[in-house]
Amino acid sequence: MALLRTPSHHTTSHRTAPRLPLSRLAASLLLAGGLAASSAVLADTLKLAIMGEPASLDPQQISGTWENDVVGDLFEGLVTEGADGERIPGAAKSWTVSDDGTTYTFSLRKNGKWSDGKPVTAEDFVFALQRIMTPSNASDYAYILYPIKNAKAINSAKAKPETLGVRAVDDYTLEITLERPTPYFLDQLSHYTAYPLPKHVVEKYGKDWTDPGKMVSNGAFELTDWQPQSKIVAAKNPEFHDAKDVALDEVIYYPIEERNSALKRFRAGEIDIAREFPTQKYGWLKENLPEATHVAPYLGIYYYVLNSRDGHATADPRVREALNLSIRRKIITDKILGTGEVPAYSFVPTGVNHYEVQEMPFKDMSMDERMQKAKALMAEAGYGPDNPLELTLRYNTSEDHKKVAVAAAAMWKPLGVKVNLFNSEVAVHYEDMRQGKFDAGRAGWIGDYNDAQNFLNLLETGVPNNYGAYSNQALDDDMSKAANTLDMDDREALMQDAERKALDDYAVLPIYYYVSRNLVSPKLKGWQDNIEDIHRSRWVSFSQ
Repeated sequence: MALLRTPSHHTTSHRTAPRLPLSRLAASLLLAGGLAASSAVLADTLKLAIMGEPASLDPQQISGTWENDVVGDLFEGLVTEGADGERIPGAAKSWTVSDDGTTYTFSLRKNGKWSDGKPVTAEDFVFALQRIMTPSNASDYAYILYPIKNAKAINSAKAKPETLGVRAVDDYTLEITLERPTPYFLDQLSHYTAYPLPKHVVEKYGKDWTDPGKMVSNGAFELTDWQPQSKIVAAKNPEFHDAKDVALDEVIYYPIEERNSALKRFRAGEIDIAREFPTQKYGWLKENLPEATHVAPYLGIYYYVLNSRDGHATADPRVREALNLSIRRKIITDKILGTGEVPAYSFVPTGVNHYEVQEMPFKDMSMDERMQKAKALMAEAGYGPDNPLELTLRYNTSEDHKKVAVAAAAMWKPLGVKVNLFNSEVAVHYEDMRQGKFDAGRAGWIGDYNDAQNFLNLLETGVPNNYGAYSNQALDDDMSKAANTLDMDDREALMQDAERKALDDYAVLPIYYYVSRNLVSPKLKGWQDNIEDIHRSRWVSFSQ
C-alpha cells in the first residue's frame, strides 16, 4: 500500500449516548470559549507521527501508507483488521459466498452508524463503489476493485456506474458479484478503496464533503481538526458500533517526513508512536530504547522505477539491465541501512501466500562479472566516455531515501552515468512520477493484501501505479489468465511466468524487501507487530 498516495473535519451533535465523551466535552467547552478544539490534549490522547502530509483524507483519493494510518481510523470497511493484522468482520457482521465463488452476500451491523448518528446502509456501499469506478472521480487506486463485475468497464468509460455488480438487497444486506472467483477478495474489502461513503453528505456537499464541519465517518474515530503540515486530530466516535471497547479519547497525527525529527520528538515524550525511525540510529535504539524499538518482517518491496516511456534512455532494456547489474544491494541493506532489510532480486517479496518468487539471473554472479557485463551493455546501447548517460534520479524527502540515492549514483558512476538527484515531498513525488517526470525514481510498495497479484499488477499495462509505464503484452496475458484460473497451483505458475518475463526485461530495479520500523512507547498496550504493519488505533490503550 502501498504507497505509494482533502482534508476533512467533522463536528457533530451528540444524539443518544447517555453521557458526552471526554473528547466531545472538552471540544464543546473550548468552542464555547472561542478556542480551537484541537488545542486540548486529553489524558487518553495518542500522539502519532505519520511519515508525510496526506494529499487527501477521501478514501478514494489516497494511495499512501501514511494516509492509511489516518483514514483507517476514520472509516471501516465490510471487513477490517484486528490488532494482529488478520481480517475480521467490520461494518458487516457476517457474509456468505456462493458455491462458484462469484457472489458475496454481506449482512451489515444494524448498530452501524455514521458519526452524525445516521445508519450505515447497504446503499452507502453501493454509492461508494460506483463512485470510485466513475472515471470523472479519477481515483488512481480504483483498479484494486476490478474483480467486481463490470468494474473495469465502468472505470474505462465503457459502461455506466449503475451496471456495477453491487446491489443493496435491503438496508442491511449487500450483494457483490464478481467477474470471476477471486481468492483474495475479502482481503481487498478491508482496503480503503472499499470503504463506504456517507451518501447523504457527499451528495449534499460534493467535492467539499471533506471540508471542516461537513465530513462524517463510520470508524472508531471522527475528524475534528486538520492543520496542514502541522497536525490532524480525531476524536473517539461515540456512534461507532464497538465504541465501548475503544479506550482512546483522541488521536493526534503529526506529519513528520524527517525521521530524525520524529525520533527527537519521541524521546522528548511529544509523540507516543513514530511510524518509522532513521536507520542509522538503530544500534543506539537497540541499546538505549530496546522496549520501544520494533523491527519486524514486512510485506513490501523498495525499488527504483525505470521510465519506459519514449525519449528516456531507460526505455532501452540494455540500459535497464546495466543499471540493475551495478547495484550492490547487500551494501545498501547491510552497510547503509542496517536494520534487517533483505537484498531483493525479485519484484514480489518473500513471504507472500502460495507463491515462490522468481529471481534475477545475475544474483549469483560475482560483482566483477556483473560490472563487466554492465559496461558492455552500456557501450552496446551507445553510451560511453564520449557520450555519457545523464539520468535524473528522484526520491521523496527522507534521510534514508537520500542515502540510497547517493549510493546508487556512486554505483552507476563506473558505467559513465552522471546522476542528477532530485527530491520532493511525498505527494508531489508520486504525482510527478505518474506524469513521467523522471528517468529513475524511488518507489515502495506495501501489500494491500497478501497475494502476488497485488505486486505484479503494478507492471501491467495502463495501471496508474505503474509509474514507469512499462508494457509487456505477454505479461499482461499471463496475468489475465491467472485472474481466470481457479486452481491455485496453476494460478501461481502463470504469475511466476509473468514475474519471470518482467525480470528478464529488467522492467524495474528491486533493491530490498522491507522490514517495518516503529517506535512504540512502552506505556502503550495493544500494539502487535504484523507482516502488513497495519495498526488501527482502536486496539491501542495506555497502561493503567
